[in-house]
Amino acid sequence: MSAITSYTQVRPYTRGWLALMAGLGAVIAVALGAVWHMEHQGHWVTGMTNQVVWGLPHVFAVFLIVAASGALNVASMGSVFGRVGYQPLGRLSALLAVALLAGGLAVLVLDLGRPDRLSVAMTHFNFKSIFAWNVILYSGFMAVVAAYLWTMMDWRAKRFYKPAALAAFGWRLILTTGTGCIFGFLAAREAYGAAVMAPLFIAMSFAYGLAAFILVLSLSFKMTRRSMGDALPARLVRLLGLFVAANLYFTALHHVTQLYFAGRSGVEAFILWNGGIHTALFWGGQVGLGGILPLAVAYGGCGHAPRKRAMMASVMVVLGGLAQVWVIVIGGQAWPLDLFPGMEASSTFADGHVHDYAPSAWEVMLGLGGIAIALVVTTLGITALRLLPAHLGEATGSCRSPD
Repeated sequence: MSAITSYTQVRPYTRGWLALMAGLGAVIAVALGAVWHMEHQGHWVTGMTNQVVWGLPHVFAVFLIVAASGALNVASMGSVFGRVGYQPLGRLSALLAVALLAGGLAVLVLDLGRPDRLSVAMTHFNFKSIFAWNVILYSGFMAVVAAYLWTMMDWRAKRFYKPAALAAFGWRLILTTGTGCIFGFLAAREAYGAAVMAPLFIAMSFAYGLAAFILVLSLSFKMTRRSMGDALPARLVRLLGLFVAANLYFTALHHVTQLYFAGRSGVEAFILWNGGIHTALFWGGQVGLGGILPLAVAYGGCGHAPRKRAMMASVMVVLGGLAQVWVIVIGGQAWPLDLFPGMEASSTFADGHVHDYAPSAWEVMLGLGGIAIALVVTTLGITALRLLPAHLGEATGSCRSPD
C-alpha cells in the first residue's frame, strides 16, 4: 500500500493572506460599482450596441465557464482514468472548477439588463431553448462537483467516490457541449451555426482549465512555501501542450468546415484576413500566443525548469484563450446578419455593414471582477478546508488515494 497524502489548510489573517483578500475585494468592489453605473445609466455607456449585444463581459464569462469544466479534468485524470499521480490534486481541482463557474456566472448575471429577473429564468423553462438547458447544467454542475468533493474528503463516503467521479466527468462534458451549442445553434450568425462548435469548446475547456489550475497550484504553493518538485510540473505542461494541440486542431477544422460552404466565404475572409482587430487577435493572440508558443514551451524546453515552463505556457494559454473567445463572441457578431439567405435586402438600419465595437472601462471592470470572485472563492476554500497537499515532491506520484 502506498503512502497516504496529507492535506493542509492555508493559514488565514497572515500579512500575505490579508493583502491578497484586500486586493481581490477592491477589484470586486470596483466591478460592483461598474454594475451600478451601467444599471442606472443604461448600457449605452458600454461599447455594446443593437448589433454587438454580447460584449467584453461575455468574453470573460464564457472563458471562465469553459475553464471551469476543464479545471475538473485534473481530478478526473486521477479518479476516472486511474492516474495515481494526479489523485492528490483532485480536491483543489474540484474547488477551482466551482470557483471559476461562480465567477463566470456572476459576470453573466450582473451584465443582464435586469439581473433581478434571474428568478424568472430559473423557474420558467423553455426546453426548446439551449439557454434554459444551460441553467440546469450550471446549477447541476455545482451540485455534482460538491458531492464529488465530499467523497474525496470524507472517508465514510469512500464507496461513492467512483460513481461521483464518473457523474462529474460526464456532467462536465455535457456542460461544455451545451455552452458550445449556444453558438452552434445560432444559424443566423454565419460565424457560428456549426456542429463542430461543441467539440471545439470541449478542447478549449481542457486547455483553459488546465492552464488556470497550473497557475493557481503554482502560486498557492509558492505563497505558502510548499515544495513541489519537477516531476509534476513536467507532466502537467506536457498534458497542457496536448490540449493546446487539440484546440488548434478543432479550430482549424471549424474554419475548414466554414470555407467548405460557399455562402460563408465572406465571414471567413473577415475573420482570417481583413477583420482588423479580430484578425489580429486570431493570428497573434489565439494561434500565436495561445497555440504555437505554448507548444514550443511545453515540448521545446526553452532551457527553463519545468515549473517555470508550466507557468509560462499557462499564462500564454489564458491570454490566447481570451483572444479566442473574443474572436468567437465579438468577431462573430461584428459580421452583419444574413437575414434572408439567398435574397437581396436593404434598409437604412446598418444592413450589410461590419459593426464596430470598442469595450468601455465599465466592461473591463466587470470582467475582471468575475476573475476576482473566482480567486476569492478559491482562497476561502483552501483556507477553510484541507484541500492543498502538504507537499508535491517526487514521492507524491506514488500516492494511492486522494484521502
